[in-house]
Amino acid sequence: MRSKFDEQLALLHKELMTMGALCESAIALAAAAMEGGDTTKTQKVFDYSAQIAHKERDIEGMCMRLLLQQQPVAKDLRVISSALKMVTDMQRIGNNSGDIAEIVNMGHIKAAHDKLHIQDMAQATIKMVTESIDAFVKNDAALAKAVIAYDDVVDDHFDRIKTALIDLLRAHDADGEYVLDLLMIAKYLERMGDHAVNIAEWVIFSITGRK
Repeated sequence: MRSKFDEQLALLHKELMTMGALCESAIALAAAAMEGGDTTKTQKVFDYSAQIAHKERDIEGMCMRLLLQQQPVAKDLRVISSALKMVTDMQRIGNNSGDIAEIVNMGHIKAAHDKLHIQDMAQATIKMVTESIDAFVKNDAALAKAVIAYDDVVDDHFDRIKTALIDLLRAHDADGEYVLDLLMIAKYLERMGDHAVNIAEWVIFSITGRK
């Protein structure tokens, strides 16, 4: 019985890794789409977002079957309950990626914005998401804590971008829609970082029983 349960737990880990990879791809493609306002990539972001939502339902079903059909001990219960919480945050990461794609589709993001370092913020966010999932798969509380600490990097990016955008908005020839769209994109990236922190905190709970 235990060997069957362990096999199902291993499958749960695999499915979480797959969902995490979808999240990474969605963020990366959304970031690529906003680099010059490329609307040809946005449909794929929406496809990833839909796949993430579908994967959330699949994993929730797996977790419920593990709880109802098996007899998990306290450690197992923490892992399963943490997985249930984590997929909610991953699904929201998928939604936020779709939100960025929708902004790109509005067509206001046309000017180069390399100096704003939004791509750097996107890469930092992807790092947080990737390592939060790795921490769960590797059962690594230290890596989870590193993800939580790294949120300061994403927050610093957001503060710098916000300040730069406010300066742009003060310019006489500023494109207000462009500036506001970039601010919204930066905010969505910040939220994704917050979701990665949530994932990391649930990893710590699954290991230690404390958040």
